[in-house]
Amino acid sequence: MKTNFVPVLNINFVNKRFDQVVEILFSNIKSNRKSFIVTANPEIVMYAHEHAEYKEIIQSADMVVPDGYGIILASKILNNPIIERVAGYDLMVRLLELGNENQLKIYLLGGREETNQKAVANINSHYPNIQIVGSHHGFFDWEKNKITSDIKVACPDIIFVALGFPKQEQWIARNLDQFSKGLFIGVGGSIDVLAGEVQRAPRIWQKLNLEWFYRLISQPTRWRRMLAIPRFLMQIFKLKLHK
Repeated sequence: MKTNFVPVLNINFVNKRFDQVVEILFSNIKSNRKSFIVTANPEIVMYAHEHAEYKEIIQSADMVVPDGYGIILASKILNNPIIERVAGYDLMVRLLELGNENQLKIYLLGGREETNQKAVANINSHYPNIQIVGSHHGFFDWEKNKITSDIKVACPDIIFVALGFPKQEQWIARNLDQFSKGLFIGVGGSIDVLAGEVQRAPRIWQKLNLEWFYRLISQPTRWRRMLAIPRFLMQIFKLKLHK
């Protein structure tokens, strides 16, 4: 799978169109191949740049998709443009659509207990042919829980992990060897949108590549996290000048 990629601060992003990415992932699911997918935005890349252990986890993934216009912009600045943004929420929705069409098994891990239950209810409502074989909220003791064993017994096709970065990638990396199949993908705050607790940016904001700004004004508490974006761009320009 690690072909046709573009490096951004030592993270190799897949350089394919959205539909091509979906085709690869669905092929893995049908073939019962195990895979680890990261949906990375500038915040995740910057965190990986500053934390070596986390960077190793991201680099170990089978596929890293460019979730965030900042990644696309960085690739253009570095004169190696990525073809298309692959938004994590859009990818999750498309996988749910395919799950509905093919009666796939889904496990949902993460979010507050109420949020998790709402998301499960909405999946059941909008994608009635999907089999929700298990779910668990994201506030659990990492050393004392039955989540891994429950997932192994349920044998889902897709495991959505919504613990927020870096925890969701850390959890997947820590437990991946326990499984023989399944597409493991970190979906972060997408569970809040799926649960109906947070609204996604209107289409016009998405087209203008201002979805990040919409999230900021909708959730002002995110401002500290957003500081990673200018730091990320500074690193990109430093790399550009160095080259």
